[in-house]
Amino acid sequence: MTSPESTPTPAWLLWTDRVLAAAALGVVAWACVTAWGAIVHGHPAYAILLALTAIGSVLVLVLSVTRRTGRPGWRRALRVGGAVLGLVWIVTVAWLRPFPAIEPALMALESDDAVAVTETATRIVFEPADGGDEPALLFQPGARVDPRAYAAHLRPLAEAGHLVVITKQPLGIGFLNMGALDAAREDFPRVTSWAVGGHSLGGVVASMEADASDDAAAPAAGLLLFASYPAGDISSTLTAAVESISGTEDGLSTPEAIDESRANLPADAHFTIIEGASHAQFGDYGPQPGDGVATISDDDARAQITAAALAFLDSLS
Repeated sequence: MTSPESTPTPAWLLWTDRVLAAAALGVVAWACVTAWGAIVHGHPAYAILLALTAIGSVLVLVLSVTRRTGRPGWRRALRVGGAVLGLVWIVTVAWLRPFPAIEPALMALESDDAVAVTETATRIVFEPADGGDEPALLFQPGARVDPRAYAAHLRPLAEAGHLVVITKQPLGIGFLNMGALDAAREDFPRVTSWAVGGHSLGGVVASMEADASDDAAAPAAGLLLFASYPAGDISSTLTAAVESISGTEDGLSTPEAIDESRANLPADAHFTIIEGASHAQFGDYGPQPGDGVATISDDDARAQITAAALAFLDSLS
């Protein structure tokens, strides 16, 4: 029996709820199957998002079976609006799936006599056995890229004596991790000189951190850009030395965009252009949609990127 104030819920609305809930569970399963390592080793925010999505989907499925009546009018309109928001949520969760790290990055995460590798929920640290020379490097990953993907590129910097901290960003978005440099300073008080760097969107955030460092006594010593450029003009405000490393086959941070960024950086910024390198070769995470086609091997690109980055850090010592 239905109450006078309730009517049977239209079949199309019930099935909309069920289809969206099933789709959400499918997205959660797909993300876990295809990017489990990146989810487990990334910032916990995305894992929490997946868990909430799964729980909410199960609740919607149960309610669509046990409650087949509802009140018409604005309440039903609100339910339709909720379905639209649910679709947006599902698309967002799918889009936020990280690009998982692949070899040789994973092998570079092993500690040995030269470098101690430690990992927490918010960062990966490569610490030289002898304590390290300055400056240390705080590195921001590219959008939705597994932080571990940069291990093979950055571990050689630690082997050469520089402390390296790869930050883990909430949901893989650098703008949600703007305080990473100040947090690293607090957690490694023995380090008095820091360079900040990043790949792609991570480089944009690194540029903002380097330009807005709130430690007047020890501003960022260097800004290291991997296939990236600042979001605005910092040519007259940035005091840090700048090294921009880019590839000629980058389909995302294109050579044209890198060239245009020269006007937004200090006049003494140094640009290293790697012939044949693509955007995704600045990490080890496989192909990336929208990228160009590399004409050099991953090993060759990695070696040149690492050499340029190390030369830059050494120049700041």
